[in-house]
Amino acid sequence: MSDSIKNLQPNILWSHFADLNAIPRPSKKEERVIAFMKAFGESLNLPTSVDKVGNVIIKKPATQGMEDRQTVVLQSHIDMVHQKNADTVFDFEQQGIDMYVDGDWVKAKGTTLGADNGIGVATIMSILSSTDIAHPPIEALFTIDEETGMTGALNLEGGLLDGKILLNLDTEEDTELTIGCAGGVDVTAKGNYEQIPISAGTTAFEISVKGLTGGHSGADIHLGRGNANKIMNRILLSLDKEIGINISSIDGGSLRNAIPRESVAIFVSDEHKGTALQNAFTALVQAIKTEYTLTDPHLTITINTTELPQMLMNKAFQEKLLRSLYACPNGIYRMSPAIQGLVQSSNNLARVLIKDGNYNLQCLTRSSVDSEKEDLATAIASAFELMDATLSYGGAYPGWQPKPDAPIVQLMSQLYEELFGTKPHVNAVHAGLECGILGTNYPEMQMISFGPNIYGAHSPDERVQISSVQKFWKYFLETLKRIPKN
Repeated sequence: MSDSIKNLQPNILWSHFADLNAIPRPSKKEERVIAFMKAFGESLNLPTSVDKVGNVIIKKPATQGMEDRQTVVLQSHIDMVHQKNADTVFDFEQQGIDMYVDGDWVKAKGTTLGADNGIGVATIMSILSSTDIAHPPIEALFTIDEETGMTGALNLEGGLLDGKILLNLDTEEDTELTIGCAGGVDVTAKGNYEQIPISAGTTAFEISVKGLTGGHSGADIHLGRGNANKIMNRILLSLDKEIGINISSIDGGSLRNAIPRESVAIFVSDEHKGTALQNAFTALVQAIKTEYTLTDPHLTITINTTELPQMLMNKAFQEKLLRSLYACPNGIYRMSPAIQGLVQSSNNLARVLIKDGNYNLQCLTRSSVDSEKEDLATAIASAFELMDATLSYGGAYPGWQPKPDAPIVQLMSQLYEELFGTKPHVNAVHAGLECGILGTNYPEMQMISFGPNIYGAHSPDERVQISSVQKFWKYFLETLKRIPKN
């Protein structure tokens, strides 16, 4: 596996990517990759440090003749989203990613690839380890826990970096220069509920929603892809209204920043209603699959009998739960009135776990306008307060205000057109980038984000385009050559 990846061009970048992907690096469990990066810097005899939260900083002097250029901060995050298909057996905490080449793409076997943001990390490692690449003074910043809380960026202290230009390598379209992003906040509803025993004369069923496309809950939210938690709730409420069911458990979604692809629920119904239940289910599933034919062509929704559970939700709680989940906003909340095609505010109903008398409901709310982010979070909280949930907010981070006239934006825009014969798409994105956070402690720093084509991030369909990495690499190296003098 690693040999076929390391043989790709540019060799130095793909070799570092293969080495990085051999290290398990889930968000909030980055101890091994932090040690790996620290050892990497020290092996090059470069000044290497690890700050109080685990961010790794490696500094490298300019190459000969470029000592008078401005210092550049090269930044990427070292954690990755861990998602796998239901039928894939894989231990993210022990195994390295199993990669393969498929034509012009590098993919992983049934799991996320880690190109987000591993390609950026490998690119920076290539500059640090190179002996023949011209570059200005470099400060390499490898942040932790970007995917589940921006912990590294939020806790980076001022004064550790001297650079006035930051190149963030975490954009996933090679035609784009990103100069702004949305902020976000986690909204969590928790509580407990009374359980009741099962009545005689009932049959237990398991509903499974699988095969949804999923994707990044910010960058892909405008595509209208199905949310497994919303689809499951729709089915359960409909069956309860038409037939009468009693739910035992619901388990849907996984990470806040991934659009939920799967959900499983167990419930019981009177045994004499089996035919009516099946008919209602079949009609509803047909309607849902028709609605999602274009966005989620592989969606499957199945129902099967199963073993009777031990306990059920009481009906009063079940009614409040299903109604609250139905009322919870999901998807686009408002488009930007200022930037055509940009989502301004959205919510992802990311996790629904209800079992054994306890429930945990998790959302990730995003907006490029802080006041609107707070308003949307209030709307979500209001839906769950109707079921007497305990609400909490966490992981809040600010947006990144675009500065299209910044010298680095002008330089890189002109360079892109010179190299590729067309203008780049200079834009803001509806996703969380660390630039806005880093700017709170480094307000004078010019920032821009770019990268190669990475599709399906945060899902097992994640893939990175080999030819696009080559294009990105050429652009990146030429950018370093053109960094202005002090």
